Amino acid sequence: MATVVKPAPTGIVLDDHYLEHDTGVHHPENAGRLQAVYAMLANGDHRPQYRFLSPRPCSADELALVHAPGYIEKVAATARRSFTSLGADTPVCAHSYQAARLAVGGTLQAVREVWTGRLANALALVRPPGHHAEAARAMGFCLFNNVAVGAQFARQVLGARRVLIVDWDVHHGNGTQHAFEWDPHVLFFSSHQHPHYPGTGVYTETGIGPGEGYTVNLPLSRGHGDREFAALYWRLLQPLALEFDPDLILVSAGFDIHARDPLGRMHVTPTGFAALTRLLMDIAQRCCGGRLVLVLEGGYCHEALQESIRAVLAELSDQSQTDYQALAKQADPRRVDYVFHRCAMVHRRFWNCFAC
Repeated sequence: MATVVKPAPTGIVLDDHYLEHDTGVHHPENAGRLQAVYAMLANGDHRPQYRFLSPRPCSADELALVHAPGYIEKVAATARRSFTSLGADTPVCAHSYQAARLAVGGTLQAVREVWTGRLANALALVRPPGHHAEAARAMGFCLFNNVAVGAQFARQVLGARRVLIVDWDVHHGNGTQHAFEWDPHVLFFSSHQHPHYPGTGVYTETGIGPGEGYTVNLPLSRGHGDREFAALYWRLLQPLALEFDPDLILVSAGFDIHARDPLGRMHVTPTGFAALTRLLMDIAQRCCGGRLVLVLEGGYCHEALQESIRAVLAELSDQSQTDYQALAKQADPRRVDYVFHRCAMVHRRFWNCFAC
């Protein structure tokens, strides 16, 4: 009798320590975000396709893959105070430093498990978020840049040659862009509402020196929905990714492009998030054996966050298979063509897929 090979499960990183990062109940990035998601997972059907991961705190050396030692010490010092602030919008408490180390550590654990094949893919449900965090500065609710450290860990510790970072948060991931703008081994692709916080991420920000061409920004006007996101990612990201040929794909998964999110003005629904996830899964299968890790960033409507994460997990574990091409073909051609041609015009000198 032939041996049946059981497919590797989808990993989910979660930990109650993330809830101890206290920003105050009126702050958009509060513990209620994850409490809502964790409650959904606790009441749901824990299918055999899922494996839950408890994170470990990352080390100072791992943080130093991206962050300046003096900044790491500055954040560590907040553990001695009941409440302080690292910026106008980034309050922290005595537990925040430990939560932030666990957020990075959970990301690294997911990356390692997916890299080794013990997991098919993974979603890290962590906080505080990370994509605004600069090498030596907290901002935009973010302390340490979870995805940026994850990419450096994959390259410098696990041996990945090239890493693709995709950021679909409604806000531009300035910290991630700056971490890799000189680096041709990391392709950073960001779609975001513009003009919007933090004000960066225009088409002509393409990288610096040897990294020129490896930063790709899609600054979008408000109102883009499922169809437009599916079309733009299919027409722009897919050919770029296939030409870049990454060994690993990391996603800054911000759910604040949801139609009901209070901090954004996009029109994405759970169907759109499922479509983006399936498209990235298809790219990962073609490039890197399916190695795909999503890391939570924004998303501030708790019910919308629950619904969207449920849809993403269903896609990651192959309980659903959304037809993103059919969705893309229904997009508003005026919106899609404008963004496509602006991006292709800027990047045609860097990428063969846009040369014509």
